[in-house]
Amino acid sequence: MANNKSSKKRVQIAERNRLENKSYKSAMRTLMKRCFSACSNYSQQPGETAKANVKASMDSAFSKIDKAVKRGVLHRNTAAHQKSRLSAAVKQAIEPAPST
Repeated sequence: MANNKSSKKRVQIAERNRLENKSYKSAMRTLMKRCFSACSNYSQQPGETAKANVKASMDSAFSKIDKAVKRGVLHRNTAAHQKSRLSAAVKQAIEPAPST
């Protein structure tokens, strides 16, 4: 356990930052899951409202990912990977591969 005042404070700050990072990551994962589920819903029942829902969920997920990078919660390459996953899923749902 911490022995002096400064190390006790560092422990408190580290715990506070851990909880903030946890909430950012959790919110980001939730938004990503919503985007993936919106994509699958659109694939099953295409329509303008479903398409708008896919776009809105992707935008909110991208926003949260970018904010997590800005706050130092995620590495920028990890964020790029997650955004790429989302983009690929949205592209697959909205523009299915042509069957030949």
